[in-house]
Amino acid sequence: MHIERKKKSKCKLSKSEIMHLYTEGKSTSEIAMLANVSARYIRMVLSDNNVPRRAIGSWKRKYDITEDYFKTWSNNMAYILGFIAADGVIQKENQCVSISQKESYILEDIKKELKTNQPLYQNKKTGVYMLNINSKTIKDDLMNIHGIMPCKSFNIEFPFVPEEYLHHFVRGYFDGDGHVNSHKYFVSFVGGSYNFMNSFKDILENNKFQLSFVDKEKQYRIYLSGKNNVNKFSRWIYKDKGLHLKRKYNIFQEKE
Repeated sequence: MHIERKKKSKCKLSKSEIMHLYTEGKSTSEIAMLANVSARYIRMVLSDNNVPRRAIGSWKRKYDITEDYFKTWSNNMAYILGFIAADGVIQKENQCVSISQKESYILEDIKKELKTNQPLYQNKKTGVYMLNINSKTIKDDLMNIHGIMPCKSFNIEFPFVPEEYLHHFVRGYFDGDGHVNSHKYFVSFVGGSYNFMNSFKDILENNKFQLSFVDKEKQYRIYLSGKNNVNKFSRWIYKDKGLHLKRKYNIFQEKE
């Protein structure tokens, strides 16, 4: 009973939300991720509330999606790949790739690009929106073609990105995990993977950006500062821009 009570205290979803998501077609593993509890706890909630369980393997695709999307490079594909590298979660237990963001419109734009009718889910407690991409093909392509693995925070490698798409990838990564100071000429990135951040540093330096690279308690930071340097970075990542976060773009525009 003590274990159950501990899990309940961490749960980010109400029992009614858990049951609703399950009846909509989400798996217990997907719901567990959203709720920040174990799949076992989700199964217990369903059982305690007499929710009929689906047979294993009975789930059928409920929403459309372009499954081969990450096989072919494009400006927006590179952006979304960067966004996932920064802010995506690839599940170990199922075929789900999740992207979270406070601003729902960017997830809606990504939905349109992927040609999916998958609805967004909003966590009522945090206000954060989530897009769950349920596709074995997409998950496999992200892992096998682009090297983005589950539990990627500390072991992700910088993927191969053709030179012509590199600034789109960086814009996606910046929108997912970068910061621009609204009052100063200052841009920063923070990551837990030395290999990724060190490769990222090299790429920025190869593109003639001046930066600082800091290792602080196994968190690796890249800093760009100075008016000319920051404006140059802005012009680079927004060249021929497609998908982008308007909030960050507008901050840069005010600095020009």
